[in-house]
Amino acid sequence: MTVQEFDHVTKPKAPVVSWAFWDWGSASFNAVLVTFIFAVYLTDSVGSTLPEGSNATSLYSMAVAIAGVIVAFVAPVMGRRSDLRGTRRRSLRMWTLVTVFLMFCLFAVKNTDPTYFWIGVAIMAIANITFEFAEVQYFAQLSQISNRDNVGKVSGFGWSMGYFGGIVLLLVCYFGFVAGEGDTRGAFNIPIEDGLNIRLVAVLAAVWFLVSAIPALIRIPEIAPQVATEDQPKGLVAAYKDLFQKIAQLWKQNRNSAYFLIAAAVFRDGLAGVFTFGAILAVTVYGLSAGDVLLFGVAANVVSALGALLGGYLDDRIGPKPIILASLSIMIIDATVLYFVEGPKNFWIFGLILCAFVGPAQSASRSYLSRLSPEGQEGQLFGLYATTGRAVSWMAPSLFGLFVGFTGEDRTGILAIALILLIGIVLLSMVKPPQKV
Repeated sequence: MTVQEFDHVTKPKAPVVSWAFWDWGSASFNAVLVTFIFAVYLTDSVGSTLPEGSNATSLYSMAVAIAGVIVAFVAPVMGRRSDLRGTRRRSLRMWTLVTVFLMFCLFAVKNTDPTYFWIGVAIMAIANITFEFAEVQYFAQLSQISNRDNVGKVSGFGWSMGYFGGIVLLLVCYFGFVAGEGDTRGAFNIPIEDGLNIRLVAVLAAVWFLVSAIPALIRIPEIAPQVATEDQPKGLVAAYKDLFQKIAQLWKQNRNSAYFLIAAAVFRDGLAGVFTFGAILAVTVYGLSAGDVLLFGVAANVVSALGALLGGYLDDRIGPKPIILASLSIMIIDATVLYFVEGPKNFWIFGLILCAFVGPAQSASRSYLSRLSPEGQEGQLFGLYATTGRAVSWMAPSLFGLFVGFTGEDRTGILAIALILLIGIVLLSMVKPPQKV
């Protein structure tokens, strides 16, 4: 590693840091709301008010799946139009602010009546949609702040910032709002009546995201329009027609990249499923308390961040494909072991092993496409990378809900995630590595 390379890793340029702070802030949605705190509160505490025989976990997963279907229909055109119009940063700003507003709205979700469960599910589903719309624009910005020589390190730095942001915020939430016993919790002695302490966590998460996202919303330059306003597709039908033409062109001219987009969309949804449903399984299957789930979340973010940094370092040396294949293979083996074991101790051991390999696979996936991208087509392919991933974002929630609903046991959801990762491995094995294209 040269001195220049080392400096780039340890002292990223200002645009990279500004960009990565959006990832730092987004941990408030991914880690705090979706994974470790609010989703658990929604399915466990609020879900306990549902009529007997109702499976809150299955109902929540199906709502997330419906949100994924909506993203699949809308996100591809939205990403394409923002590239054409030169509105990537403006779109990122709008969808980020809408997501923050919805996070504030979660304060209204009490644990006293079934109506609140449906309100909470609706808000979380809509917020998943708006967050994904924002992330489409955010991922596309990667090509603006990196080049082919350092995209692995920049991508790994961004992922690690997200994980480290999750660590800090989860610690604040645990010690400030959740730790302890009795009628009040945490260092702030917040009453637990009506779920107030968890509802305030949602407010804190919203503020955290808003403040952290400001550098990216201001510092990253807006892209220039690709075509004149009068030449842009008019109306929804024309927009979809334009998108399909570009996809057909990609299929004819750069088919290996198209194969990778399909493979990556599948295994990335499996990776997302690990964090989406991991905390729920920790409580309902392995017996962790709400406080223990938060501590596990901190540890999970630590190992994931370190994995992302290491993966970014190895990415530029051995290539991204071996990193992804090895990570997914180990995760499948580990998930299989998790299916058979019992108790909190085993979940801590094998759950952390699972999380350690999520970061490298995520980071290497983005850099893989960068190396496949022909000169001058990076923006188009990164846009398709983001949107194709969202187009199949219904897979993990749907299969998870199907497995759980069919067997009546939350544990079988683990096998659904492992199956998606296995399909991803099969598809990726057919993609040529960048250096052999």
